[in-house]
Amino acid sequence: MKLPFFLASRFVAGETLDVALDKLGEHVHDRSEAIAARDTYIDLVRTLAARSDDGLRNRISIKLSMMGQMIDEDFCEENLRQLLEVAVEHDMFVRLDMEGSDLTQSTLNIFEAVYPDFPNHVGPVLQAMLKRTDRDIDRMCELGVSVRLCKGAYAEPASIAYQDMNQIRERYLDYMERLLQHTDYSGIATHDDQLIGATKDFADRHDIGTDDFEFQMLYGLRRSTQREMAQDGYNMMVYVPYGTEWFPYFSRRLREKKENIWFVLRSLWKG
Repeated sequence: MKLPFFLASRFVAGETLDVALDKLGEHVHDRSEAIAARDTYIDLVRTLAARSDDGLRNRISIKLSMMGQMIDEDFCEENLRQLLEVAVEHDMFVRLDMEGSDLTQSTLNIFEAVYPDFPNHVGPVLQAMLKRTDRDIDRMCELGVSVRLCKGAYAEPASIAYQDMNQIRERYLDYMERLLQHTDYSGIATHDDQLIGATKDFADRHDIGTDDFEFQMLYGLRRSTQREMAQDGYNMMVYVPYGTEWFPYFSRRLREKKENIWFVLRSLWKG
């Protein structure tokens, strides 16, 4: 049974669009739904561009599985190209979310197909927990692509993903260092104080300016930390999801950290 929406409200901005960066949803298997998702993303780009005076950074985050990735990669690529053409018109960056490991190679295939035509307006997400990410980092560094680096929120088997958090942190730190040195304005997506501190220290030691990368956090988590880091001069991007398809997203947030589960329990206790 799906939980009431109010329980997810800490992590999801709203069920209707006001100002947001990522429409929730995934795994579309119908072409008409994929086209509708593409058009929704295009409308989102235009809406954000029209509200640029509000101080929003010009970027959105999308899921290729919403635009027909699981139907046909060529079909999905064409939908993405149409979106990117509009994004270029408004000088808006499009981040390609990384979903489950079954879609990792497909996502990177589609990314590499469109990247030569839109080099300044598209970039992927890589997950530190996946064992394949080491070679994917090498490839993105070779291209100099802006990457969003996260730990990874999907449940994956030990055969393809690290399970121990200390090991995931170790891989994350290695990937962070390589991205900061060899890519253009990558995003360090974490709420982990250990990783945040290590990133700051590495940037300081290697004379990497605060304008050369950004920290990224989820809407609803570490709000005071987000403000403090921005006040300290670091670029801070808040990932703001919205939409009616909030349950899969909310479920992953619960699996990520114990504090998120305690938040739900407190909400239930308060009625």
